[in-house]
Amino acid sequence: MTLSIPVFRSLRGYRPSWLPSDISAGLAVAAVGLPSAIAYPAIVGLPLETGLYASIAAPIGYALFGPSRILIVGPDAATMTVLAAAVTSIVVSLPADAAVDRATVAALIALVVGAICLAARLLHLGVVATFLSRPILVGFFAGISVSIIVGQIGRLTGLSIQSDGLIAPFLELINESAAINWPSLLLGLSMFIILQVVRASRLPVPGPVIVVVVSAILSVLFNFQQMGIAVIGDIPFALPSISIPSLAALPLDRIVLGAAAVFLVSFGSGIVAARSFAGRSGEHVDANQELIGLGAGNIAAGLFGAFPISVSDSRTAICYSTGGKSQVAGLVSAGALIATLLYFSDAMRILPIPALGAILVAAALSLIDIAELRHIWRISRAEFVFALITMWGAISFGVLAGVVIAIAATLVHLVRQMMFPRDALLGRLGSREGLYKLHRFPQARPIPGLALYIIQGSLLFFNADYVQERIRTIASGLPAGTRWFVIDASAIAQIDSTALAMLDDIRGDLAKDGMTLGIAELHAEVKKMLERSGLLERIGTQYVFEDVEDAIRGFNARQKGLSEGTVAASTGLQMQTPEGG
Repeated sequence: MTLSIPVFRSLRGYRPSWLPSDISAGLAVAAVGLPSAIAYPAIVGLPLETGLYASIAAPIGYALFGPSRILIVGPDAATMTVLAAAVTSIVVSLPADAAVDRATVAALIALVVGAICLAARLLHLGVVATFLSRPILVGFFAGISVSIIVGQIGRLTGLSIQSDGLIAPFLELINESAAINWPSLLLGLSMFIILQVVRASRLPVPGPVIVVVVSAILSVLFNFQQMGIAVIGDIPFALPSISIPSLAALPLDRIVLGAAAVFLVSFGSGIVAARSFAGRSGEHVDANQELIGLGAGNIAAGLFGAFPISVSDSRTAICYSTGGKSQVAGLVSAGALIATLLYFSDAMRILPIPALGAILVAAALSLIDIAELRHIWRISRAEFVFALITMWGAISFGVLAGVVIAIAATLVHLVRQMMFPRDALLGRLGSREGLYKLHRFPQARPIPGLALYIIQGSLLFFNADYVQERIRTIASGLPAGTRWFVIDASAIAQIDSTALAMLDDIRGDLAKDGMTLGIAELHAEVKKMLERSGLLERIGTQYVFEDVEDAIRGFNARQKGLSEGTVAASTGLQMQTPEGG
């Protein structure tokens, strides 16, 4: 196993004529990214400047080592929610008198996420991106969005909400309704309405940018602090320095588990976004190479005191729509945010917290993909149910438990699909070539004396009993005079010892009923398993065929031989050997 990490892969073939487009795209990305950069850390309870650090360091890391020209990485609402749950689980596991810096914990998790990305690339585990199916991701994100929205109650009302879960925060809100800061609530609702109007009207200026500018101007004009409306306050002027966060007194096992949950969700959702934009730009997404880019982005964020990142669909969309050609746009965006941090901290200090809460609520609502849920409902009711189960898990049991439920739902869905493999009896359809499923083509007829049975799925321990009962049921309903029962194994990619024992039992049961078991079109690995178990010898190599047509020819030849032997015996004819012959 080797790990090849090319530098500036995404900038190969760069053309100077792209620079103006990349500069304008980078400035647009910075404008869109700034509101989320200062809003998302609140989900985890981190200092607001950490969002700026992540938005600066991560794009630089990805530009150095990432493969895509147009993807922009940065803070992501879903990733931040999983991170919040991971950080909280670590903090509550420590002694009550322990001094815990949540920013240090988040930075450590970012470093571990980066290490997991690189280890996964080394092991070629980019396939893990498809581990969470699209329906389950849709359900999980919907559940996360509800958690984010509930988490903004305090920021929008000026209350200090201590309860967790879905119902308890609203009950606490009702009990403390007399203490609601109504100017805060009015401001938050107004900013939310502005966001929805901008989104519906598709103005060229992004809604979060308008909200930040308008709320800052209003804060200056009406002195929000005197009205009891909370504002961001002081943000450090200095840029972050590289440092390795200390692991002392922190539970390594919980950090690794939290990082694994963050990795699974951020990489899974990131690859979904990457493939979506690749379809528009004509790029090819290599999940294994994306692991390097995301790993570099997370490590850079962790070293600069930030938190885990993922592919940002909003920033990538802005980069693509404004003509961004390469990762130079991401570098320009990072430079613009550095300038903001150095020269515009005073302007950000007066930004009202309710406006940031409105931005988070709007971002959370964008995670609820109603159209996709309807699409899943039309295609598969079972997958829709799994999406709802995952959504319910994230809302009811917390985000980390929601990740576990999402994984469990994926496994249950996968096993359920494999537990009941499709099967069919095959026959001829008039003079047409080939074989046809009897239940799909009523005009098709079985070959007299021969049952051709196809199993469309692997034979493993969890479906062996089901397949055995299916074969017994089918065999009991075959017409009298059926002599051969041939299994078309062309779709059996895997088999295990439990299934081999089941096939041996079936061979014995069929023999008692006067039928011979045959197998056609075995995969090489499946054939080796049959040979090693001795089942191939017990079946008889003469009943193992290259394909189903070969089995039919063998059956016809055997029937013809039996017929000729019967005729010869009934007429008393004996074969004579000529003299000298």
